[in-house]
Amino acid sequence: MSANQYVVSLSNFEGPLDLLLFFIKRDELDIYDIPIARITEEFLLYTQALQALDLEQAGEFIVMAATLMQIKAKMLLPKPERGPDDEDEEDPRMELVRRLLEYKQYKEVADGLREREDDQRFVYYRQYFRSDEKIFPEETPEEALKNVTLFDLLTAFKRALDRAPKKTVHVVEQISYTVEEQTEYVLSVFSHRSQVTFFELVDRLERIGIIVTFLALLELIKNKFLAFQQTDSFEDVLLYKL
Repeated sequence: MSANQYVVSLSNFEGPLDLLLFFIKRDELDIYDIPIARITEEFLLYTQALQALDLEQAGEFIVMAATLMQIKAKMLLPKPERGPDDEDEEDPRMELVRRLLEYKQYKEVADGLREREDDQRFVYYRQYFRSDEKIFPEETPEEALKNVTLFDLLTAFKRALDRAPKKTVHVVEQISYTVEEQTEYVLSVFSHRSQVTFFELVDRLERIGIIVTFLALLELIKNKFLAFQQTDSFEDVLLYKL
């Protein structure tokens, strides 16, 4: 997406520009004098939340976050000295301001059309309401959530992150068995026996030992060192050398 192009979704008006307007309206900021450092920091928090949710809109928000950081970097750079005849450089924020103002116009026009649509319902009605059954079906989950916006989801997600424990301890235990070791164990059993059952092999082994031994047997059967036979479902498996 280039610096002078953006996508306007007429269905819900949700996107990076909508988020910026939300911040400006909420904090009662001057759209012509945006505190770019403060807005960038908060915008990045919401962008990180979007990436965690893996939403499709995350790409557009990442592009806007990069644009905000670029503007912030330009404003931090020292301004070169200019002579009395030199023209003043344009504020790095002005391109973003123009896009916000244009997007705001689209949003206001859409809101006006939506209000006219609501008003029109009371003018052109169907004329036979008395014949309708007065039944109000129970609201479905989809209908209950139809007015939920992206900002509502992000707010709920941020609250959940704030309430979550700041530190999570994961205990990692080393597995005391390997497929190679259990392969040698199985082969040692078959060095003095021609056949043995699976239950005999895993007798007195803990759960992880049974799993690793089973993987070793699959590898030996695949490489045609062993074969197996089972008379009925859920019965013990007889293993024998090939």
